[in-house]
Amino acid sequence: MADSTEATVEAPGSSSTPESSSVPESSAASESCSAPEIKPAEVKRSWGDEVDEEFTIDQLSIKESKDLDEPEDSNIKAVITGDTPYTSAKKFEDLNLSEELTKGLYVEMRFERPSKVQSVTLPMILTPPYRNLIAQAHNGSGKTTCFVLGMLSRVDPKQQAPQALCICPTRELAIQNLEVLKKMGKYTGISAERAVPENLDNPAHTPISKRPPVTSQVIIGTPGTIKKWMSFRKLSMSSMKILVFDEADHMLAEGGFKDDSLRIMNDIKRSAPSCQVLLFSATFSERVKAFVKSAIQDYNQLFVKKEELSLQSVKQFKVRCPGELEKVQVVREKILELCQKVGQTIIFVRTRNSASYLHKALVDLGYEVTTIQGALTHDDRDKIVKEFKDGLTKVLISTDVLARGFDQSQVNLVVNYDLPVKHDPNKKYDPNKAEPDCEVYLHRVGRAGRFGRKDYMERTTHKKKVMYHIIFLKRLYSIDV
Repeated sequence: MADSTEATVEAPGSSSTPESSSVPESSAASESCSAPEIKPAEVKRSWGDEVDEEFTIDQLSIKESKDLDEPEDSNIKAVITGDTPYTSAKKFEDLNLSEELTKGLYVEMRFERPSKVQSVTLPMILTPPYRNLIAQAHNGSGKTTCFVLGMLSRVDPKQQAPQALCICPTRELAIQNLEVLKKMGKYTGISAERAVPENLDNPAHTPISKRPPVTSQVIIGTPGTIKKWMSFRKLSMSSMKILVFDEADHMLAEGGFKDDSLRIMNDIKRSAPSCQVLLFSATFSERVKAFVKSAIQDYNQLFVKKEELSLQSVKQFKVRCPGELEKVQVVREKILELCQKVGQTIIFVRTRNSASYLHKALVDLGYEVTTIQGALTHDDRDKIVKEFKDGLTKVLISTDVLARGFDQSQVNLVVNYDLPVKHDPNKKYDPNKAEPDCEVYLHRVGRAGRFGRKDYMERTTHKKKVMYHIIFLKRLYSIDV
């Protein structure tokens, strides 16, 4: 089992001091601490964020699912290349979009106005000479709309050829982005297709070598499948106008999809030198930033300071547990009880074995949970995600396959059953030498607090090394736990 035996709950409200937000140790998890005197709420000091009274895990609850204002991202730093003037878009009409696309935004997406990151980013994407863009913003701030709207805006509906390509790290994220694009572009007539692995034993499956060339105007998929389509000459890049890397830091990181991503990007540059490249993520490590500067030229950029990336609408708690059995006990006695009072819950684990262990333990105790991890078939993964998005299941155990980009508005409780740690797949895992994976932690937390919602985050831990990880995370992102 992973050494991370800490569970964190991210909850709404303003950040408090570590002392005021600490949670009783799991051995006393069933006892309620005496509630301190409740103080009147202070004046709002940040978006959707008021000072909360102290409370224990026994008092955690969400009275109603309430949408809040978006995160302001007021400290986004923009660095502009060249002398092209950009004016922030206060409303979508400022972007000179087609009537069909504007209708999709208002009627299908039910948007009222651009978010902060959208108002700054979209003019950079849509204004000639269409410079490349590296964009970082908080989880749930509207980044997907930026690049989906960018792709739909650049495509010529009359040209039946691939013109926009979006590359994602996981099958689930690619399918989700395609659903958003089809919904937003419903009235445009623009065609789109997914490029993700399919079950080979499916009777409807057509081998890549026998499928016709792609004529869809937008392709969204994973790097492995896209690379195969290109190698079989089924996906032409000659008409490509815009290339998007979603979760770009992972797509371009060592140990991620760097080689495949670079190969695809270089092939496009040869076939379509003027193709615009967009990189989007909530996190960019310094190493990836340095690499991007050498791989992409003539780009604008938006960045947020590390200590400002933490979602202030998500309140975080920790529960210390002596061992693995106590972690399961905390999940059973406290987390699952809390799940009945909130919308939906994702419990993140580090390994497939952890997922199987926790799933079996909870099912044997009579609880209804579902689990998703990379060893499942594609059909099973699709089914589990659909059931969760349709609200048919409330508690989902997941490896990091859903840590990035997964958007489900009803998720307002995230549990880090295992804290994420960095691990070289080519080396044997040593829990005593593992370092915290700060970027993955931030992405996990971001599954709650979508677009300013107030939510909870809980983590469980039992080893001294894990406590060091928590202290490191607190300092890096200025998180109160």
